[in-house]
Amino acid sequence: MNEELASVLDTCTALPASAADAREQVEVLLGEQCVPGDGRRDGVVWADALLVTSELVTNAYLHGGGLTAFSAWIAGDELFLSVSDGSTALPVTRSRTPGRYTVGGYGWPMVARLSKSLSVTPTATGKSIEAVLPLS
Repeated sequence: MNEELASVLDTCTALPASAADAREQVEVLLGEQCVPGDGRRDGVVWADALLVTSELVTNAYLHGGGLTAFSAWIAGDELFLSVSDGSTALPVTRSRTPGRYTVGGYGWPMVARLSKSLSVTPTATGKSIEAVLPLS
């Protein structure tokens, strides 16, 4: 890793026990790395970051066989989230019938919409999802 990247990189050290714990870690990271007046303290930007964090970690616990790894870091004007779980099943987008309400299935499309990029990588023990979110 080069020195420039190392100076803007911060990873969360403890595996969150819940989505709330993960949000707290990301909020601390944002607070430490985003300086007032730099355009990255916008409430909507932070809310999006915390919402995506919550969704990915919740899904790891509910549908992924448990959270196996979590990290978050900032490089430039982007927040990187990496969430791994114990399931090889890929996230799915449910088809919807216009005008009919169904319970669940809204999270993955929301994560995709809020993320600048999104990838799912199979691992030896499940999968890892990396989301990149713009901070400006």
